[in-house]
Amino acid sequence: MSNLEDNKAEERIKRAFKERDWSEIRSEDSWAIFKVMSEFVEGYEKLAKIGPCVSIFGSARTPRDHEYYMMAEEIAAKLVRHGYGVITGGGPGIMEAGNKGAYSEGGKSVGLNIVLPFEQFNNIYIDRDKLLTFDYFFVRKVMFMRYAQGFVVLPGGFGTLDELFEAFTLIQTNKIGRFPIVLVGKSFWEGLIDWIKKTLLAKNNFIKEEDLDLFSVVDNATDAVKVIDEFYSKYLLSPNF
Repeated sequence: MSNLEDNKAEERIKRAFKERDWSEIRSEDSWAIFKVMSEFVEGYEKLAKIGPCVSIFGSARTPRDHEYYMMAEEIAAKLVRHGYGVITGGGPGIMEAGNKGAYSEGGKSVGLNIVLPFEQFNNIYIDRDKLLTFDYFFVRKVMFMRYAQGFVVLPGGFGTLDELFEAFTLIQTNKIGRFPIVLVGKSFWEGLIDWIKKTLLAKNNFIKEEDLDLFSVVDNATDAVKVIDEFYSKYLLSPNF
């Protein structure tokens, strides 16, 4: 971290322990509540009519010449050709690839951008009327989950894992439908999957055997889209509902 970032982090910690009087609490928290409400309202209004979409997650740091970038672009293009729109986090890397693939096929290209002190800026492949920018991660995650009929997860860091486990949790607890979750890149995900099977399930019984059916693991764009299509054909549904 730079000295400026260190100072900001230290200031946040000090502020968290600072005693505040009622007027300060009411003023600050009331402002935050209205800001959260405004982000929810804007998100609901813009996304309510987008139709069936698949959320694509992955690292913002993935370069354009990387195989996963090109695979995300191909997956998004195939999804559009199969009748789906695409939702991403709106930034660079895998997010840009997803929007680019959807945009190239004339499909719906949604970007849910987040205000960050580094890395994040919206890419140019998002439909102008489908670009939203959030201050709050939790509001943004609601939009990812609420308006997606499937999730494609490419390799990424903490943010990608956060989004993946949010989807796992909501589906496992029946808070959203049992939509398909597709992990792309077997070699990347095998360590995590092994830990889930051995540590969460076999050793501690923290999950059930059937929870392993919440996701599929593939290595190419064709198989990723096939998982989504087979899910909807199983339930006699078309993505154009």
